[in-house]
Amino acid sequence: MILLQSPSRFLLQILQDRVLSGEKGIDIDCHTVEFDDVRYHIQFSMRNPKVMVLSVALPLPPPEAILYDGLPLGAIEAIKAAYGPVVQILDPPKDGFDLTMKINLTKLPLDEEQRNAILTQIASIREVVLGAPLKLLLKHLASKAVAPNVDKLVALVHRPNESFFLAPQADKVTIVYPMRFQDSIDIVLATSFLQEFVEARRTAALNNVPSCMWSPAPPLELKGVSADALNANAGFVTFGNLHFS
Repeated sequence: MILLQSPSRFLLQILQDRVLSGEKGIDIDCHTVEFDDVRYHIQFSMRNPKVMVLSVALPLPPPEAILYDGLPLGAIEAIKAAYGPVVQILDPPKDGFDLTMKINLTKLPLDEEQRNAILTQIASIREVVLGAPLKLLLKHLASKAVAPNVDKLVALVHRPNESFFLAPQADKVTIVYPMRFQDSIDIVLATSFLQEFVEARRTAALNNVPSCMWSPAPPLELKGVSADALNANAGFVTFGNLHFS
């Protein structure tokens, strides 16, 4: 099994090295790509070695995804909650990027454990931004309310020009994943695995976990979604009844 950690190891290493370097430092101006879909532009200046400017370009959103000032629903609030005074969002972002932040390393906690936790969070900016809509909907679900100004069906960016869907209600959230694969063998293996996964869910030991269904055709929750967004060659996986009692 391959374990993909959410922090960018490259970004985290740069942050940790700069924290340990004291007041010394060199100019850094570099670009890196993570998971072949998120681009970073990392900048440090010797004139202010404890301030990092980080620009992030997110995966190209599909037409059905709704963005707010170029970012997913709740992203700004999620950034402020995760980083506090350490991070300042610059508006507008640098050309070619969706988000630019100024990171002041002098405002990190003195406690090493707390400091490393925030650095790891900064290196996990991809997760913080792209996961913001789901976190917002689940937060409202916990209080048995629907998030304001949210459509009945929310499309979240998954990969470039691909999305998955959330159908929020006051008492539950249903999540639907269109499954797409490029290789014909992967399609066959994935379809077989997903069918077995759904069957395993029906065992008595898993009665209390959220329901899981697989279907070759789009479920009713995706009624009205454009045909391009439903272009799935390995069917659809639906997790239903995610709720808090």
